Amino acid sequence: MNRLKNRQSRARSCRHRADTVPPNAKRQLLSVARAVLSHDALNGASVALGLLVVSAAVHLVAGAFAAAVAGVGVIVCIMPDRAAPRRGKLLQLLPAALFGLPAFTLVHAVRGDPIVLGAVLVAGSFVAFLAGAWGRLGRPLTASLAFAMVFALAVQAPGFGTAQAAAAFASGAALYVVWAVLANAVLNARYRTQVLAETVLALSALMRTQAGRYVPGAGSAAGKVELVRGALRRQSALSELMQLARDLLLEAPRTPRRVQRAAMLMQILEMRDRLIACGLDADDAQREAANAPWLDLLHVRLQAVADELDALADALLLARRAPARTAVRSPLSEWTPEPGMPAAVLMRSVVRRVGQLDDDARQLTALARGDAAPDLAAVQSAWRLFVSPIAWSWRPLVAALRPDAPVLRHALRAALAFGCAYTLTLLLPWGGHGYWVLLTIVVVLRGSLAQTIERRNSRVGGTLLGCVGVAALLWTQPPHALLLLTVTLAQAVAHAFVMRRYFVTAVAATVLGLVQAHLLAGGADPVFDVVERLVDTLLGAAIAWLFSYVLPSWERDQLPKLVALALRAQARHARLALALDEQGTSEIEWRLARREVHDSLAALVQSVQRSLVEPRAVRPPLRALGRLLARDERLLVQLTAVKSMLLRGGDRLDAASLRAPLARGAQAIETSLLAPREPATQPLPAAQAAELPIDPAGVDLGPWVLRRIDLAQQIALRLRDDAEEVRRSLAATD
Repeated sequence: MNRLKNRQSRARSCRHRADTVPPNAKRQLLSVARAVLSHDALNGASVALGLLVVSAAVHLVAGAFAAAVAGVGVIVCIMPDRAAPRRGKLLQLLPAALFGLPAFTLVHAVRGDPIVLGAVLVAGSFVAFLAGAWGRLGRPLTASLAFAMVFALAVQAPGFGTAQAAAAFASGAALYVVWAVLANAVLNARYRTQVLAETVLALSALMRTQAGRYVPGAGSAAGKVELVRGALRRQSALSELMQLARDLLLEAPRTPRRVQRAAMLMQILEMRDRLIACGLDADDAQREAANAPWLDLLHVRLQAVADELDALADALLLARRAPARTAVRSPLSEWTPEPGMPAAVLMRSVVRRVGQLDDDARQLTALARGDAAPDLAAVQSAWRLFVSPIAWSWRPLVAALRPDAPVLRHALRAALAFGCAYTLTLLLPWGGHGYWVLLTIVVVLRGSLAQTIERRNSRVGGTLLGCVGVAALLWTQPPHALLLLTVTLAQAVAHAFVMRRYFVTAVAATVLGLVQAHLLAGGADPVFDVVERLVDTLLGAAIAWLFSYVLPSWERDQLPKLVALALRAQARHARLALALDEQGTSEIEWRLARREVHDSLAALVQSVQRSLVEPRAVRPPLRALGRLLARDERLLVQLTAVKSMLLRGGDRLDAASLRAPLARGAQAIETSLLAPREPATQPLPAAQAAELPIDPAGVDLGPWVLRRIDLAQQIALRLRDDAEEVRRSLAATD
């Protein structure tokens, strides 16, 4: 007993050191260093260098003003230029160039007629924002088309006609597309390593959150809610990053290094699933006071593994060999249940699961160091299925043309905001520069109120700082070369931080826009222009915010569809998770179904987060949604645990005896999730642990499989009740 107390004391000491070292300043510096070494920063440097090279080339051939207009063509094509697989990169960029040119040319041609120009801007903004129908692929196209129209208003050189402007724009766009495709091919290997490292960091962050499940006191109601919310946010961030990692690392892994990186990603996928499963039985283990010292040890061990993952990620970012894992004796080897402990079986399961996660981390490090050979069969069978295709079709656009479609409502909202802003700029004493109001609307107005408010606050603060910096710069009347270098650096920073911290992007984008407009205008009074831009930004941000309430797409309107999607995804996942391989299903099919569940969970989490800033009168039932999210995650974890035992059980499973219970369980879960039913009025019976074998590593895993199926059926019933409660609450307040 004294030895256990000493181990517990050392564990608490280690946890205290882990929580206080490094200090805040050092952690912030580490975060900044990781951001500088990220794929976003490298991509930002690449696009900025492309802007500099193309502008300089056009400057040598056609002069400074033509180079400034060509820079607009480059900026328009930069919007969709993110780290991507080599195959499909051209398709990612071409729409911005092909549609940006007519948008720029048309606005430039009609800008002398205020009425026609207003009509073109309103119609053009509607078309631009309709591009959001293609989701992640289309949103950059929206910005590209809108920027092409807005910057066309800034071209003010006498004698530089529409044909000349279009030719300069087209040359800049064409040259940059060539640059971007070549640069992406050259940097692709580095992108793969960086994204892999960032995925490891995201996994480490989720691990620290999951470690909180083993802190004494985490079993309270408030603690559970906060842990679930934090875990779901981390899972959402990890899932989003994992899709990019899949696209990059699983693209034709044929060379040894690519196979190694792809195998590491597959190992991370396994660790993600096992990490999420760490929540299994943790609540039951928390109820026994005798388990507290061992739970404390598991918490410290997970924190230590997270530290080792951080070290591995840093080594990848710095192109160093990963540090060797330190051999640590697992607490499982010393764990023995107290006599008569009711939760002894479940506690053994919890300890073993953390031990397996520790082994997974050791395997990941071995793969990174080259000490372990990758599983070629697993990598080669999975890479084609997990890569997102880049394809443009008319179906998303047709689906978005329904009257109740959020994309159509957002496009109408943007067109009305553009029309209002354009009319206002005609009345301003500096109306010739009113395009800055329109530019602010483009970057601030988002599809939801929460995103618009976030962009509004960042944009106003960033513009203020950017205006002060540009005022100081232009007051010195710098040479053209310095202005071109400033635009290049601003473009690099703006592009690098747009997905990480928009405030930094807002500062850099203000510098970029002001200096670029100064070059296009031939140089008016710089100080007065900066003051105008600040007022224009305030006006544009206010208009974007006000028009968020016009034809609003409240989150409550989208939640029934998202909830139904989540239930269908879980039903399909249950059918595949509870199927034996001999029944014609494959592990890859199950993994794809599980990814759909993760995606549906992430969409729900993001919707709930966005709803927190909406008016209270239209806010959805957050408490019921919180219960639904928690049970959705628990069902995913239970089914994943069953599938893992079915795949890895080997001779410890009697498939013949489990075939019928698995089929009944899959049918029951699917019926519970998809068939309408009345809410349960009696509490469901708890699963019995007394019949389970004391050692999960024993001969027969059948009782554990049956217990997980029973728990999954109970959770599915409650999940359907939660969904019905959400639906009724939404209908009652409509």
